[in-house]
Amino acid sequence: MFALDSRLQQDCLVIGDFPLCRLLLMNDSNYPWFILVPRREEVSELFQLDADDQRQLWQETTLLAETLKDIFAADKMNVATLGNVVSQLHMHVIVRWREDASWPAPVWGRHPAQPYSEQQAGQVVDKLRSVLAADCQFAGAFA
Repeated sequence: MFALDSRLQQDCLVIGDFPLCRLLLMNDSNYPWFILVPRREEVSELFQLDADDQRQLWQETTLLAETLKDIFAADKMNVATLGNVVSQLHMHVIVRWREDASWPAPVWGRHPAQPYSEQQAGQVVDKLRSVLAADCQFAGAFA
């Protein structure tokens, strides 16, 4: 059975589910930083997904990145899967602006996280919902 890594549970807000991936919002208002986690057991590498799941992950990643670029007027989208700290396969999709706190460096470990207020998180999710309602089932407080 799929279980979200405890570090992701601690650091993120659960937004909802795409057909394959759980959609998370990193609880750091410095950047619109989202994470996609395939709901598959014991997968730490992309190549451990079967071909259909690999295609689905890429489709969901692309849809999310394109949507975020548009609604947040991103200068650049950072898309990466690392797994050095959290081994569970997860894809980072991060909106970057030339004037953000870490530009042009990576966001990891640059600045302390600034947690979202409930209102801020709700506003971010409302932007997504307006575009992704047909593709993502929004969960919990964001349903």
